Amino acid sequence: MIHVSVAGATGRMGALTKGLIDADSNLKLHSALDSSSAATEMLGADVVVDFTNHAVSQELVEFAIANDLKIVVGTSGWSEQKLASLKKLLLKHPSAGVVVVPNFSIGSMLAQQFAAQAAQYFDSIEILEAHHENKIDSPSGTAIRTAEIISKARQGMTQPLIPGVGQPARGEIHSGVPIHSLRQKGISAKQETIFGTAGEQLVISHDVSSYLAYSLGILRSIEFAQTATGLVVGLENVLGK
Repeated sequence: MIHVSVAGATGRMGALTKGLIDADSNLKLHSALDSSSAATEMLGADVVVDFTNHAVSQELVEFAIANDLKIVVGTSGWSEQKLASLKKLLLKHPSAGVVVVPNFSIGSMLAQQFAAQAAQYFDSIEILEAHHENKIDSPSGTAIRTAEIISKARQGMTQPLIPGVGQPARGEIHSGVPIHSLRQKGISAKQETIFGTAGEQLVISHDVSSYLAYSLGILRSIEFAQTATGLVVGLENVLGK
């Protein structure tokens, strides 16, 4: 039995996680935290799941590390620089574990892996991501993670050269890749990674129509985090893919 605390329990993803815990005989809800809850309510949990905002997430993760807890982070905004700071904290708490998952969708994970393969053959690369109007961060954590994966796949190669990089409408550049964000009603989550070269274009597209798409990834991340130590980033590393 894995005892789980959910931070951000009143939000859409937090509520989904609570429902998954209730429906799984191997999981039990330890505590459900909202904006008025104290971080100490996480103490005693086997795994903490964080779906808050980035400012709160930073505090919760640091608290979890200081108390040797295991935490799954589904909150956006964790850049490579901020993850590097977590590695330093974790050196002092080797039994703590932080599992950062920018996107819990299996389809999104596969789309990123396909993008890494394509990045080795195309030099013109841009990302278009679209989410519902209430998503407050842009670009999305998934889009930033995709750009980072593309950049890593191109190590030793010429990185994408962006014409007109100083033009505001060309998108925000992450790891050498422009990302364009839409926030509109009628959209749940969609991302296209667009590759171009002489005479052809390749588009890797992933579309989520329901937040239930994240269910399996959340469950597998909780199970993985129970025994995780150090920093693990990405659903592909949770699943060993």
